[in-house]
Amino acid sequence: MNRLLVVRHGQTEWNIAGRIQGSSDIDLDATGLAQAAEAAPELAAYEPVRIFSSDLRRAVETARPVADLVGVEIELDKRLRERAYGPWEGLTHVEIAERFPEDHRRWRSQEPLQHPEIETWAELHRRTADAVKDIVEAETEGTAIVVCHGGSARQIVGGILGWEQGPTSGLSGMDNAHWADLRRMRSGKWRLFGYNLGVPAAHTIGASPLAKGQQASR
Repeated sequence: MNRLLVVRHGQTEWNIAGRIQGSSDIDLDATGLAQAAEAAPELAAYEPVRIFSSDLRRAVETARPVADLVGVEIELDKRLRERAYGPWEGLTHVEIAERFPEDHRRWRSQEPLQHPEIETWAELHRRTADAVKDIVEAETEGTAIVVCHGGSARQIVGGILGWEQGPTSGLSGMDNAHWADLRRMRSGKWRLFGYNLGVPAAHTIGASPLAKGQQASR
């Protein structure tokens, strides 16, 4: 593969409610399904020859419209799943702060979490790197689409660019049904040609309730 599109899934009800999804298997809501349908023609224009997806439903439902348009089978890989958050899954930030105050403090200050059931960023970085290595080293030439999640997408982009886990945290989480465009150079190095690309106008990037809640006041 010499081009990789890393796509975040469409919107879910938990996205709007600000609930941590992690490895929980949540469907797209009506807006998310519409986002996937709207993005499909744009993604199809890249002429993908392979389409990979996390095996969680919200990712598969995002991959399906473009797969149907181009006639490419979706290949599932659970290594592309979102970071597993264990007991935090299904909770809002307020609920996490109330039930797990010390880990919530560490999370907000970007310190490593200590809960044994929560996957570390380093673990996520390694598992997604293993998946992407198999994809980019495949003998098939052309463009591959990888549909995954906000956290796993950041780690995939950083990993393919050769970044360690730490610098990858400087990337924002992509909006729902948006993607990154990575291309391999003749030197063999990968470069990022676009990040958080999507159908809506550029000024709407980062306008979701969750994204707004993480930003400093203007």
